[in-house]
Amino acid sequence: MSTSSEPIPLIALPVTAVTCMEDRAHLERAAVLDLTSGTQRLRLGPVSALAVDRTLHAELTAGHSTTVLDVRIVRSWTPRGPGPADDDSALRRRMTTLEEERSALEQQRDRLRARVELLGRVAADLLRDIAEGAGSGETERGRWSRELDRVDGERDSCGERLRAVEAGLAGIASELSEAHRAMDLYGTEPAELTGHIELAVHSSADGRAELRLSHLVPCALWRPAYRAVLNGQDLTLDTDAIVWQNTGEDWSNVRLTLSTARSASAAEPPRLGEDRLTLTDRSAAERRTVQVGLREEEIAELGPSPVLGLPGVDDGGEVRVLHSPAPVSVPPDGRAHRVPLGSFTSSARSEYTCSPELSPLVSQVVRFDNRSGHALLAGPVDLIGAGGFGGRGTLDFTAPGAPVDLAFGSRDDHRVLRQTEETRETAGIAQRTVLTRTVRLHLSRFSAPGEEDDRVIVLRERIPVSEVSAVEVRLNRDACSPVPDAVDTDGIVRWNIPLGPGSRRTVTLVYDVSASSKVTGL
Repeated sequence: MSTSSEPIPLIALPVTAVTCMEDRAHLERAAVLDLTSGTQRLRLGPVSALAVDRTLHAELTAGHSTTVLDVRIVRSWTPRGPGPADDDSALRRRMTTLEEERSALEQQRDRLRARVELLGRVAADLLRDIAEGAGSGETERGRWSRELDRVDGERDSCGERLRAVEAGLAGIASELSEAHRAMDLYGTEPAELTGHIELAVHSSADGRAELRLSHLVPCALWRPAYRAVLNGQDLTLDTDAIVWQNTGEDWSNVRLTLSTARSASAAEPPRLGEDRLTLTDRSAAERRTVQVGLREEEIAELGPSPVLGLPGVDDGGEVRVLHSPAPVSVPPDGRAHRVPLGSFTSSARSEYTCSPELSPLVSQVVRFDNRSGHALLAGPVDLIGAGGFGGRGTLDFTAPGAPVDLAFGSRDDHRVLRQTEETRETAGIAQRTVLTRTVRLHLSRFSAPGEEDDRVIVLRERIPVSEVSAVEVRLNRDACSPVPDAVDTDGIVRWNIPLGPGSRRTVTLVYDVSASSKVTGL
């Protein structure tokens, strides 16, 4: 081990590869070292002071035997001095100059205010002397006029200088406010806490060795984002990554890997508890009646159930890894930086759909297949149509090759009006209650001159689905106009309604809810 008192030179250890995860990043660094035979200590860096010590890992590759004896990060605190530093930007130097000018003007303003106040007292004393002299019969009109003129002139001069100083202070305050705003947006504070790597190695011979060092660092994250461009029957989807990092050091021309791994989340098996089931006899009143009620139930789909308010990346429950096709640079400014990942073009099918119970708007839904070769993670998507930017939507998690639905906004040339009627009657010997509900949908299309093509509108309504045998739901197809094209097991009724330019249509849905006499709550 070297015992020389001379400082050990610092060897550069740049970041070469970054694996950005959901809430942190894994950095890889590389350097070529000139080693001498024996044991030696090396200083490498600078590195981010936020590096996690327990994740440091160093490897040496050389043509001769080398061993890493110890690796650690050493942090040093450099407090900021009162004056400008060598690494200050031009904006920060200008702010320092403005603050010095403001301090000097504030001192000058205080002196002028004290002088104005003193001259005011001198003028008051002079007027009192004049009053006393005039009362005792003294007549020194010339001297009194000269003294008053001299005091008034001095007060006017100090007042003008005071107003000029206050105007200068107002201008400096305005410029300082703009400088602080610009610093908040674009400036960076000079580093006060820095770190470097101390590496102890043993080499069997003189020669070069390649060092690879890795560690975790917080204050870095990424989220997926997309850009969908609809061009006739084709749709182009660009996949991007929005990367933020404020680790204190630049990522310049690094290989970027994006992962959905949650390294900070500790996985624990669910705790098992007892689930006791008991049977009780129903009373006579309970056996005579059946209590029912209407409730809203969301239709379940495949995939992970969404959790409202939970930040993160929806990866379908499996860690996904994406790679940037080219080296990227991300500065440590804490701002969002867009990194392109890939793009693909797929044939698209447009559908004009409306669910009047939820919204009276007719929306254009574009369906296409995921031909990216990898899963599309959930994220925002910018929608670009024939008329340019049309808004921003959301793309759900989509497996490779699976269909994707994107809503490209509502159509201003369509109107849908929904009306409902309900009748209730009791019929039959069993005194069954029959609830008849009629839903009328009025569709209108306002077309521009020159439009001649028909447009198919997909209407969706719903009817209740019964879970008990005492309640029966029946679609009255004879009273429906037109007859629905499809009814699924979830009670969703669908029509494909063609609408010509300037045409109107009325769609009628009728269904009956029949319940026995012992049913209550309907």
